[in-house]
Formats: sequence, structure tokens, C-alpha cells
Amino acid sequence: MNHIPTHTRSNSRPVLLILGILCIAMALRAPITGVAPLIGMIRPDLGLSSTAAGMLITLPLLAFAVVSLFSAGLARRFGLERTLFAAMLLIAAGIVLRTQGAAWGLYAGTAIIGAGIAVGNVLLPSLVKRDFPQRVAGLTSAYVLTMSIAAGVASAIAIPLANLSDLGWRFSTVCLLVVPLISLLLWLPQLANHSAPAATTAHAPHGARLWHSPLAWQVTLYLGINSFVFYVAVSWLPAILRDAGYSAERAGTLHGLLQLMSAAPALFLAPLVRRMKDQRAAAFCSAVASFVALAGLILAPGLATLWIALLGLGTGGGIILGLAFVGLRASHAQQAAALSGMAQCVGYLFAASGPALVGALHDSLGGWSVALSVCAVLCAAMAVIGLYAGRAIQIGGFRQHPAYVASGVR
Repeated sequence: MNHIPTHTRSNSRPVLLILGILCIAMALRAPITGVAPLIGMIRPDLGLSSTAAGMLITLPLLAFAVVSLFSAGLARRFGLERTLFAAMLLIAAGIVLRTQGAAWGLYAGTAIIGAGIAVGNVLLPSLVKRDFPQRVAGLTSAYVLTMSIAAGVASAIAIPLANLSDLGWRFSTVCLLVVPLISLLLWLPQLANHSAPAATTAHAPHGARLWHSPLAWQVTLYLGINSFVFYVAVSWLPAILRDAGYSAERAGTLHGLLQLMSAAPALFLAPLVRRMKDQRAAAFCSAVASFVALAGLILAPGLATLWIALLGLGTGGGIILGLAFVGLRASHAQQAAALSGMAQCVGYLFAASGPALVGALHDSLGGWSVALSVCAVLCAAMAVIGLYAGRAIQIGGFRQHPAYVASGVR
């Protein structure tokens, strides 16, 4: 692993660095999920159509896809620490801008937030790979758990916060500013100890080679399909449940259950994976869980609580494994950043098409069965892809280093 910088300075302050990573993770979902419950207030206030309001979910995904392509290059030029700090500044600026009053500010702020989140999404796996190469699975699980809990809390408190002030949804969304601000404060010590990227990083064409790597595409497709299914569920699950006969309140509760259960795999998946020689079984089972859940919603919607819990476990496990694959399948930190950019660019571009595609299928056919069937078929394909992406090899065809195996990161 001679590409990993030997001057990494994190070992002297690992606890502070881990706290910084977890706080950055908190800012990578909450500013988006905290707005979704407020759309019912935002629409009449700004005179938005349903389609225009739906863009508040699609726009960040498009920003994820576009900005992911450039994130690794920014890190090579300015360093991981400074680029992650800039990402938190972007998220904070976007939160302020979208509360200024006009619809253009809402959309511009949302796009800026999406850009900042995209940078964080791409670079956190690379940072973990560089500074904690023997704890990739464990730290990935920890920051995904933190991210999911923050997202759920932001969703749960959005309406109560809006009811506390005459400013309504604007007050609720601006309260989310506390998340990136805390992240910025905790990340300041990393700037003081900034170390430049390795000298070879700025000139290494890692990204160009990745697009021709079958293993890189397997990681990309696994992460992309999982994101597609998850964001379809986030966008349309309440409507699916209402059409199945559930009340709006019950549908909302089950929607929250999906978010909660998607965080649960972070509690047990890393220890489980450490006992396996590779991640093929875990990747396969996560995809199969999502497949069974979607089939259950089609065939037995009366058991929706069971299927939604299973869907949360499947998609939650899928995101943890997909992000862990970025570090485990890459041979060094710079390649991990490039692979993360590729996987998240393609994956989120695919995911952004999901809500619109499923909505169009519903409008054309008058039901949800075909749309859910499409998602189920994708999960079946994801299960097969997971058998390849989960192999204990790295890009270039090398087996994982014995030190990784000894540490339990297989």
C-alpha cells in the first residue's frame, strides 16, 4: 500500500478525528430529511405545484451525482481536511439561503446543500481508508448509524419546531444550521494539523482507470441500485400505504419505521462481517431482504409493518456495505476517493430517476404493483452483483492484504 501517505497525522488524536467524522456524517442527511415533513407548509406559502415540491427531493440527488465527479479532484488539490471543511461551509450557506423567502432561494439553497453533502459523501470513505485502514467496516457502520439517527431526528422534530415560531417552516429549517456549525468547530483542529496529499496524488489517473474496472462497476451498481430502491421508498411509501388502505397517520408512522430500521444494521453488521472471510453473504442477504419486502408489499400489504421493517434492514445494510466496499475494494486512499466519486455519481444519478420513474408508472397504470415489481427485480440483480462486489479482492485483481484479514476487515 505504498500510495498511502506516510505522514498521516491522525494517529496522535484518533478520538478527536473520529468525533469530527461522526459530526460531519450528521450533516450529510439531516438538512434534506428535515425538509420533507415541511413540504405541506412550503407548498402553499410559495405557491409550488406538487411537481415543483417534489424537486426538493430530486434536486439534492442530482447535485450528489454531478458534484461527486469533482470531489476526489478537489481533495487531491486542497487535501481531504480542507475540502471537507469547505463542504460543511457549503451546507451551512445553503441552509441560510433557502430560508430567505423566495422560491429561487429555496431551490438554490437546496442545490448548494446537495453539493456540500456530495463532497462529504465521496470523501469520508477515503478519509477512513487513509487514517483507519484496519477499521473500515466498523467506522463506516458508525458514521452511517450517526447519519441515520440525525436524519430521523431531523424528520421527527421538523413540525414541532415549525410550530414554535411565526416563521413556521423557515424557523424549522434554519435550526438545522446547528449541525454543520458543530461539525465546523470540531473539524478546526484537523485544519491546524493539515497535511498535503501525497505528491503522486495530483497526477495519478486513478479515476480514468476505474471506469474500465469490472470490480469498480460492481461496487457502483450495488450502491446505485440500493440508493434507487431506498429513495423510491422514501418518496412514495406513504402514498403506497394510503392506497393500500392505511390512514395518513399510520402511513407516516410506518414511513418513520423505514428510517429507523435502515439505521439498525449499523449496530450489528460490522461485527458480523468481521467473522466472515469476505462480504458476499452479507451483500447477498441485504439485497434479498429488500426483494422479499417489496414482494410482500405487492402480495400481502396487510403485513406492511413486517415488510417495511425488512426493507429498512435491507437498504440500511446495503448502504453500509456499499460504502464499505469503496474502502475495501480500493488499494489506497486516493483510489478510494476516485471510486467513491464514480460510485456515488452513477449511483445517485440512477437514484434521482427512481421517484420520477415510479410516479410515472403509477400514473400510467393506476397502481403500484408494476413499480414495486421493477424495484424487486432490481434487488434480485443487486443480490447477484453483491456476490461479485463482496469478494475479498481489490481493484487490479489483488487479494486483500493479510493485515486486513488479521484485523477482521475482510
